Amino acid sequence: MNPMKTIYRKILYLAALVVGLSACDQDFEEVNTNPIQPTSINPAYLFSNAQLSSGFTSHTINYDMAIVQQIMNPFAGVLAGGNVNILNADQAQGMWNQYYNNVVKPLVDILNTTKDLPERSNLYHMARIWHCFTFMVLTDTYGDIPYREAGLGYIDGNFFPVYDPQSEIYDSILKTLSESTAALNPSGFIETGDLFYQGNIDQWKKLGNSLLLRAAMRLVKVEPSKAQQYAVQAINGGLMTSNADNCLMPYSTTFTSPYAGYTNGSERANIYLSEPFVNHLKATEDPRLTSISVLYADPGAVAGATAENKNPADQIGMPYGYDNLTIATAPGFPGTAGSGYKYSQINRSTIGHITAPIFFVTYAQTALLHAEAIVRQWVNGDAETVYRNAVRAALEQMAQQHPEAAIAPAEITAYVGKIKLEPGKEMEEINTQYWINSFLNGPEAWANFRRSGFPRLTPNPYPGKSIKGDFINRLVYPIVEANINRDNYMAAVSRMGADDLDTKVWWDK
Repeated sequence: MNPMKTIYRKILYLAALVVGLSACDQDFEEVNTNPIQPTSINPAYLFSNAQLSSGFTSHTINYDMAIVQQIMNPFAGVLAGGNVNILNADQAQGMWNQYYNNVVKPLVDILNTTKDLPERSNLYHMARIWHCFTFMVLTDTYGDIPYREAGLGYIDGNFFPVYDPQSEIYDSILKTLSESTAALNPSGFIETGDLFYQGNIDQWKKLGNSLLLRAAMRLVKVEPSKAQQYAVQAINGGLMTSNADNCLMPYSTTFTSPYAGYTNGSERANIYLSEPFVNHLKATEDPRLTSISVLYADPGAVAGATAENKNPADQIGMPYGYDNLTIATAPGFPGTAGSGYKYSQINRSTIGHITAPIFFVTYAQTALLHAEAIVRQWVNGDAETVYRNAVRAALEQMAQQHPEAAIAPAEITAYVGKIKLEPGKEMEEINTQYWINSFLNGPEAWANFRRSGFPRLTPNPYPGKSIKGDFINRLVYPIVEANINRDNYMAAVSRMGADDLDTKVWWDK
């Protein structure tokens, strides 16, 4: 039996069990206790469940990936977001609801359960590291958020958590990543239920340091000295060294990718690759285009049921500035086909397949940040070599997304051989490659775009936008927060700025 499926089944079974029984006196408890029902859940299964629940879903396509101009849909209804630069409350609260309900809660429970158990020290620190990842995604999306008191409702009865300033959240993240990465013990108990690395402590240490570098780089505009301090610490501590270290969520035909509903499900005729993304890959003769992009004869047909054109020269990205009522007026409009438009889409048989993994942190991303640290003269090294290694890894990573997406070694060598860091343009070249490697990791692509300013994107010219600036800077809080947790919500808004799409998060100011 597939061990991954076995773990998943245990997660679903144990998550459905009642944790324990309470009673007025000892006799009542003895009489009313089910002798075969567990009174507690192994925290390792909670951790597996938190990992499984961390996969990004449709709201990151409709906002994050649309904002950074990788994915486009021409609809201004339930799918609206970054494609037309308007507020869609249902889509905006997606990450908040998903992560607080399904990731934060089990992680906080694990931390509370294992903090005083020396024999589960590795699980405790792995959970702390993933807790940091989770809150980086949340705070980068919304700004000031519940952090210290988040997830404590069923532990200490606090159902109205305060919102912590993002600056304090990042201070805590940097400190926690430093402590927990150092505390992981290869000689300790190995948590084989870990869905990322099966408890491999060396790889968890690399993940901890790589996340530390990512967090440090977020601060380059607001606290450059602190950014340098922690970036140097992370690099010296040991980063990811190959694609074998990539932190990804594997999926199966039973436990499918949360993107599957869009790429292979009911919305498959509505989601297209964007013109800026396709044009960049075409202009640079990037071999990833062949693995990513397909022109389907019928955009609404399931994979394999309609003709496919993967020729890079024929790919056409959908432009921004239009909706379904005006897209036919776009220059070079290719027309309609079947139930959709003759624009390029994600390859549903490979990177859009229901079993395709979601990548959270990659060696390529980490190496690109390392190259940037060298360019900033924070650490010694050959930025050109580190940059080339990063790009090579990014192309080789396509094979991890799906065997049929693999790029031939000769093509990889040819592409890497022609790229270089041009003096004065290093930051743009490094972070443009980061943008490409972060395709389908919307939260990271969007965060790094705001942090670095690259790639150079032309603002979406959609005439009905509801933002004042050129790009969406953050997503708004769920409406329920303003009603139920109003005092803490208002304190955050008064401190951070208006609860709208234009207000910038702390590290972006």
